[in-house]
Amino acid sequence: MESSQAVESQSILVIGAGELGMPVLRNLARKAKQHQGATISVLLRAATVESSDPVKQRDVSEIRELGIHIVTGDILTASISDLAKIFAPFDTVIGCAGFSAGRNTPMKLAKAALEAKLKRYFPWQFGVDFDVIGRGSPQDLFDAQIDVRDLLRGQDKTDWVVISTGMFTSFLFEPIFKVVDLENNMVNALGSYDTKVTLTTPEDIGLLTAEVVFARPLIRNEIVYLAGDTVTYGDVAEKLEKVLGRPFAKKEWTVAQLMSELAQDPDNHIMKYRAVFAQGKGVAWPKCDSFNERKGIDVTTVEEWIRQNLRSS
Repeated sequence: MESSQAVESQSILVIGAGELGMPVLRNLARKAKQHQGATISVLLRAATVESSDPVKQRDVSEIRELGIHIVTGDILTASISDLAKIFAPFDTVIGCAGFSAGRNTPMKLAKAALEAKLKRYFPWQFGVDFDVIGRGSPQDLFDAQIDVRDLLRGQDKTDWVVISTGMFTSFLFEPIFKVVDLENNMVNALGSYDTKVTLTTPEDIGLLTAEVVFARPLIRNEIVYLAGDTVTYGDVAEKLEKVLGRPFAKKEWTVAQLMSELAQDPDNHIMKYRAVFAQGKGVAWPKCDSFNERKGIDVTTVEEWIRQNLRSS
């Protein structure tokens, strides 16, 4: 659903400045310059702002150089009412603190967003299509995300936008995930060689999130699908061979096999993710239907990502 409602000035707060938060902040700061009255702020823990860690110091310096205002607060220790007070001065809040913040945090933030009477709330849902996956999937964290959707859909005071991105592209190639085994020139296909997965880089998600936030007419109360690429695991093996110039063997990890392994180690989150993606439901959508494709915005394909990140290896 789109509204013609115009927002002359938009005060936007981003929660977190990590792998996704930083690209979102960079692109919001860039877009805000084209919109009179738009201001960007970020919610960080005081310990992060004061940290002597070089990476955190670099990020905080960049945030300040971008003209982004820093608000301090801790989403883990603050109550819902405390968070609502932090959110209340803003028109829009965008959640970029992932599951590392804990299973209950997405609901806590959503309740605070409603208590603050925000105009628009973007929950941390940058991932798969939880509606299609449904409750009771191998990854039980996803049920908490469906609870957040139900809460937001069950009210009409605060508009919401969910951005579905598929898997972060880099995660597919993480050694811990064991789908792409570069050392042994092997692709372990989740489910089958023909199972599809949608992949988008955090940099592209940042770029496209800023486009969604500032889009006119205003986007509200809908799920926006992004797609850097939608590929099968067989495609991934072919692209690795093409770019890296060496053969890759392929092996199928069936749903039954992955579910059996998960049963032996039921708290293993990597195994939960493997089992969900192997089922192939709600984890892929056609790139031609994506927001970026409809808007003609260039994004990074899997082949380009391999070229940029793996060639030297």
